[in-house]
Amino acid sequence: MISSMQKLKIQSAIVIGATGLVGQSLVQLLLQLPECEKITLVVRRQQPQYQNYNQVQQLVLDDFLLLNEEDVSQHTHAFSCLGTTLKQAGSRQAFYNIDYGINMHFAELLQDKHIHYLLISAAGASASSRIFYNRVKGELERDVQAFNLDTISILRPSLLIGERNQQRFFEGLGQKLFYCTEPFLPKKYRYKPVTVAQVAKTMVSAAMLQTEHIRIYNNLDIQNIIWSTK
Repeated sequence: MISSMQKLKIQSAIVIGATGLVGQSLVQLLLQLPECEKITLVVRRQQPQYQNYNQVQQLVLDDFLLLNEEDVSQHTHAFSCLGTTLKQAGSRQAFYNIDYGINMHFAELLQDKHIHYLLISAAGASASSRIFYNRVKGELERDVQAFNLDTISILRPSLLIGERNQQRFFEGLGQKLFYCTEPFLPKKYRYKPVTVAQVAKTMVSAAMLQTEHIRIYNNLDIQNIIWSTK
């Protein structure tokens, strides 16, 4: 649980994966923070819902690997909500190029800068896993921790509960199974699904409160999050 310690200010944030479920929820939380004067969204297309917010800047790039050091500098926090599925990516290599390649590129740009890096990984992430998805997530976690980054927060949520325009089949099936079995699960079941709002709130809380150089937030941490803008 993240306690009510003295909060640090998120003065400026850059977000990749801002159009996904967690990314959208995160941006809405950042918009509630009066001290957050600049929010840079790295997107492939302009997002009209943010055009009326003075503090939001949309950086449109066809290829996120074109992101450079100048783009990320002048931010106090860097949030990665970027992720895909094998089905959406089309192949293992394409999945790897997105989930590992782009996230690694983003993290590498933050080296030797006073920027807090926050990454959404996955429960079960392990570089030695036999499961391809978990192995890629684990390799990413391992390798970003080798960079010279100021502060690192890694979130490992289980199944996400939420709605999306492109419903991921197994996530949708998992949500239905969860709703059927939820009454029989302990309140603090380790792999209990979490909402996108809980994940986004954990990111913001970590950004405000974390004092450790590196901290991993497991699924129970995300379930127990307590957050407010005060």
